[in-house]
Amino acid sequence: MRLFRPPGLIRLFYPGAVFRIKTKRKELYLTFDDGPDPASTPYVLEILGRHHIKAVFFCNGKMAEKHPELIELIKSSGHTVGNHGYDHPDGWRTRKNDYTDNVAKASDLTSSYLFRPPYGRITLSQFRSLSQKYIIVFWDLMPHDYDDRLTSVKILTILRRRIRSGSVIVLHDRKSSSVLKFLEDFINEARGMGYVFMPLPVSGKE
Repeated sequence: MRLFRPPGLIRLFYPGAVFRIKTKRKELYLTFDDGPDPASTPYVLEILGRHHIKAVFFCNGKMAEKHPELIELIKSSGHTVGNHGYDHPDGWRTRKNDYTDNVAKASDLTSSYLFRPPYGRITLSQFRSLSQKYIIVFWDLMPHDYDDRLTSVKILTILRRRIRSGSVIVLHDRKSSSVLKFLEDFINEARGMGYVFMPLPVSGKE
């Protein structure tokens, strides 16, 4: 079964992690995973720039190492770079020390204070260790834009129906994602529903 939102009980296991921002306003927070990718990232940045939206890009260390110019482009465009591990490790299948070493390897290439677990999979031991140094960011809504079985119309429908105040939304700036087909439409539709897009804060987390 495809999950678009983490189960509520999951949040209890990761105290202090970010899933959704506490706010009474109709605010949304965009984040992008798995880049930087020359086939997608510059065009995502163009769309965000046209709409004056700031986002967090949780970057793969190996891709950041390959495309440092895109990391600089993200930063110079006013966005935040986060750490998504060096080569997208699965925390459930990786020993603690190997996992934390992988994150540390990506730190200088991406971020030394913001981390999103690849796949959202991280053991309690890994979490306790990494949360001493990083703000760990999960998400409130993921429409699976990397799944080629979902059309861009379907993804847009998922987003439209499931966004809520404080939603941290995860999309993907990689070639295999359909994000470029629906991102601008989503921004326009969400704003039409009264939502505003805000930079992800590092405090006030739920």
